Amino acid sequence: MDLDDYPVVTEPSESYLNERQLLDYRSEREECLRWLLTYGKEPEKAEGYAKGTVKPRSYRIDRFYRWVWEQEGGYTVNLMHDHADGWMDHLAHRDVSATHKVNCQKSLKMLYKWLHHERGSGQWEPDITFSADNSSNPRDFLTKDERKAVRNAALEYGSVPSYNNLTPTERERWKRYLSQRFEKPKSDVTPDDWDRANGWKIPSLVWVSLDAGLRPTEVNRSTMDWIDTDNSLLRIPKEDSAKNTDHWRVGLSDRTAEILQNWCAERRAYPAYDDTDAIWLTRKKNSWDVSSLRYLLHRLCDIAGIETANRQMSWYAIRHSVGTYMTREEDLAAAQAQLRHKSPETTMKYDQTPVEDRRDALDRMG
Repeated sequence: MDLDDYPVVTEPSESYLNERQLLDYRSEREECLRWLLTYGKEPEKAEGYAKGTVKPRSYRIDRFYRWVWEQEGGYTVNLMHDHADGWMDHLAHRDVSATHKVNCQKSLKMLYKWLHHERGSGQWEPDITFSADNSSNPRDFLTKDERKAVRNAALEYGSVPSYNNLTPTERERWKRYLSQRFEKPKSDVTPDDWDRANGWKIPSLVWVSLDAGLRPTEVNRSTMDWIDTDNSLLRIPKEDSAKNTDHWRVGLSDRTAEILQNWCAERRAYPAYDDTDAIWLTRKKNSWDVSSLRYLLHRLCDIAGIETANRQMSWYAIRHSVGTYMTREEDLAAAQAQLRHKSPETTMKYDQTPVEDRRDALDRMG
């Protein structure tokens, strides 16, 4: 099983370990990840956890190992239940979100499930349990200004200066950058790579998501059959519509449809898409998932100057902004259709006044 897309050994852990410890830790992590992906969910049925579940939790498990090393004063992979209980107590006293605490606990349960089945340790039952906020309100969402800033950032993301406007010295510097970005020898970088760097993949992915409120799983499942740029629509079939049983016609702005059309024309030039109907692939030719989309959004926020600290800035922040402002500009029925909610009760959580409207109200109130 290829684990290239997984954080087997993160940079902080690698910097902590000597060469022999690193080899041992890598072996330990690979064995754990392979088991989780193959058997972890239902060991008796050889049913593993989904990639989108294992990858983010693997980062938290790695963080737990480093915490144990700090407590023990050095490297070890001999994990005890006391270690897990100690980390839970540590998290309980930290000023972090309830959701983060819950996710860390779920990650540890996966790790100790592997240890139980493969190493014969007893099952771990945490002394402390956490519960996420069950509020009916949507999570953090992009404000109107942030939505515009993210759109603009998508046009800027990864762009490079025009090939013809560079001096030979500048061109060499950018060739070095593009060789690293596209993982190819510098001698193989051509003017076509400049066009590729300034392509329409990221803008189309981001702009379509800002219009349609695509869930990560819908980005992952999206195919060329969905696209109807002539009518500025996405036509999502029921078999690909997350959590639904109906076909959906999702509106796009004319500008978004134009950008998507530009990507469709550009997409045909890339061999990576010859054998797939996927609209978008990552740079490594994989389907987008929760982690890769979250990374992209955080990069866009960096470009746009949007603060992400103390916010749950996942790809769902885009979707929640669509629901909030569609409800504000139109009504709940429009938001329900655009977000592809089966139940109107699901859409009701977006029937709230955005913070900027409340701020304006305070100014008027004096």
